[in-house]
Amino acid sequence: MTSPSLPWSRRAFLATSAAVGAALTVGVPGPAAAADASADDEFAALRAKWRALYLGEGFSPTAEPFKSKLAAFGTQARAWRDAMAPATGSLWPDAVFGDPDPDTDTESFAYSEKIQTSYERVRSMAEAFCQPGTGLTGDASLRTAVLTAVDHLGAQVYNASQKQYGNWYNFQIGAPQRLLDICVLMYEHLSAAQLTAAIEAVDHFVPDSLVASYSGTSTGANRIDLCRVLALRGVLGGTAAKIALARDAVSPVFPYVTSGDGLYADGSLIQHTYVPYTGSYGAVLIDGLSRLFALLGGSTWAITDSGRQIFLDSVEAAYAPFLHDGLVMDNVAGRAISRGLVATDTLKVQQDDHSRGHGIIASILLLGQGASAEENARWSALAKGWFTRDRYSEVTSGRTLGVAALSRVTALLGDAGVKAAAEPAGHRLFPSMARATHRSNRFTASLSMASKAITFYENGNGENIHGWHTGSGMLYWWAAGDSAGGGQYSDGFWPTVDPYRLPGTTVSRKALADGEGGTWGAARPATTWVGGTTDGTYAAVAQDTRGLSSTLRAKKAWFFLDDAVVCLGAGITSTDGAGVESVVDTRSLGISGTARLTVDGRTRAAALGSNTSVQGARWAHLAGHGGYVFPGGAALTALREERTATWQSINGGGSADPVTRRYVTLLTDHGTDPADASYAYVLLPGASEARTAARAADRDWAEVTVNSPVRQGIRVPSLGLVSAVFWEPGTVGPVTVDAPLVVQIRERRDGTATVCVSDPNRSVKAATLVWRRPVASVTSKPGSVTGATPGRELTLTFGDLGGTGGQTQKVTVKLA
Repeated sequence: MTSPSLPWSRRAFLATSAAVGAALTVGVPGPAAAADASADDEFAALRAKWRALYLGEGFSPTAEPFKSKLAAFGTQARAWRDAMAPATGSLWPDAVFGDPDPDTDTESFAYSEKIQTSYERVRSMAEAFCQPGTGLTGDASLRTAVLTAVDHLGAQVYNASQKQYGNWYNFQIGAPQRLLDICVLMYEHLSAAQLTAAIEAVDHFVPDSLVASYSGTSTGANRIDLCRVLALRGVLGGTAAKIALARDAVSPVFPYVTSGDGLYADGSLIQHTYVPYTGSYGAVLIDGLSRLFALLGGSTWAITDSGRQIFLDSVEAAYAPFLHDGLVMDNVAGRAISRGLVATDTLKVQQDDHSRGHGIIASILLLGQGASAEENARWSALAKGWFTRDRYSEVTSGRTLGVAALSRVTALLGDAGVKAAAEPAGHRLFPSMARATHRSNRFTASLSMASKAITFYENGNGENIHGWHTGSGMLYWWAAGDSAGGGQYSDGFWPTVDPYRLPGTTVSRKALADGEGGTWGAARPATTWVGGTTDGTYAAVAQDTRGLSSTLRAKKAWFFLDDAVVCLGAGITSTDGAGVESVVDTRSLGISGTARLTVDGRTRAAALGSNTSVQGARWAHLAGHGGYVFPGGAALTALREERTATWQSINGGGSADPVTRRYVTLLTDHGTDPADASYAYVLLPGASEARTAARAADRDWAEVTVNSPVRQGIRVPSLGLVSAVFWEPGTVGPVTVDAPLVVQIRERRDGTATVCVSDPNRSVKAATLVWRRPVASVTSKPGSVTGATPGRELTLTFGDLGGTGGQTQKVTVKLA
């Protein structure tokens, strides 16, 4: 970085802009303008298509929400233009990319990130120049600033002679994507020399060799990002071979994987080897693929690999299960949950589960344009349902989406021919990423666990440094019509919640360091037992829980039903010299919530700062949220508190503004260094106080048949349901197994039953199950069943279950 300093006074900038404006007539084609070349100029057609994809089309810039959004966009671009001060090692004083000691340490990461930041600002300025209604549309001074910025960044840091430093991502994906977008947007205003310089820089940092093998940082979402760079570089340079390479390099993303990064047959989506990432890297993946399908579709380089159907199927198999009324669940968003309120020069941008969800749904809409008519119709109906049910974050406010995506969404919402679809009810297990989702007409829930293969949590780049226990059995839930409108984990939750008291978890209060356990998913428990079994409606799920940097051990089980989740814990042991707690729930009440908490009908923990203990509690209820039943009674601690923190406290790039939220927490305190402690409670999302009290009084509704370190189980007579977790071989009620398994049996009123079995450990070579119930015949069974004998009792023998991936083995029978 030896380029001379380029002083840039405001007076000189305005004088130059005026001169350029007098010399040139500015003509800014609209987003949907036709290609500027003959009909057979395919590269020009692709440029025009990308421009339309990036800027949007079919919207009125004078109608809301576009009018206000475009005006704000112009204000931001003007501020960046006016603050621009090209100098050695920077384009803006607050975004210094010149690294005095360039290498790959943390300090260099910070410098390289500012290259991406600088290009991001320039791209925004270019968009403000091209979009109508920004107040800067076709503005000569803005055009001059953009072209000057491109030259300066090219001369200073992003050129064919510069060595890469800091984070590879900034040089190979972050900067080139933004530079290429700028080149498309400003194509008519770039000189041949400027375009050549940009192409040569991209070729230098993103050579073809980066996609030669599907490994390292060239997998999953990263691979699609690299393909986007290669495709646009080919479009801008008129290089067919580059576009063909991008098209072909997409193909390795499609097949299912069985380890590492990628999409799994069970719907799991992993990035960084150990991190469930449907909601963050998965968002990048679907965004990138939807754009590439749209860009190349109908061209010489259309993506026609038959494997593309695997990804199209993922919309309903992998993404939809984690989308709920506009949001995407935080337990598949990795370290992105800590980003929250991010400060820019003149704006504060809120990131949350709804903004991430809106982006994914918008990508599904775009992807639908390249899918079959049937798929497109289904996805449009689902998208309309997700958006219209989102009461926390109205998509038409324009807060969560860019203009292009918003134009597609508003068109959908205005299409009376598309009817909003309901979310499909049922239970989904994702064994490959230790996650589960559950839907009934009363509530939606999702469970996060961890294993040798799946991290407790991910931190990195100073992000999510207190996410320690998010994989320790955290149970998220949203009741139908809940008082928070779907914003329970959206509204300042992550910086203000007690990170040792996340809902559903059992944890040691042992103090942990920021980023405890290592970065990028390194923190993982030494256990393989995580998973469960489901018939698609109900489920039994279990986790051999280990503490992060702790001696804590616990056996935790969840049984998902129509209107409830039965939660059991046993064998809770620790020798940390610290307290251990099982958190029944921690509910955010927002900024000023005063929801009434009752325990056995009496108001408890009414005042802020309350910490109340109740012995022998039978049930509790939090107004506007739901109820809790404690079979056999429980020693319950109830807290009501107001907590203040900043997003910066959990993410170095977050806002330093204080955030205050109120919480009610219910927990069982197992004391210091417990030995073989346990708990049992029933979560009733959305239940009224009367329904909660009635359920507690109904001794026949459900029975906890066993809750020990070796077996845990329940029986629900009204559902014909018997479920059990066999940590060790043995008997629970009418079921006996000779191997560690999870079993769920459900009798139906039509005289049939389903027997569902799984091997979460993936280690059982052979197993026998005996159900002491008369069975007339076995009507269906999977290949894993090597023997099935009906009669006065049913005997099932299983072969090697280790290769089933922890997935449910479902047998159907006719009862005698």
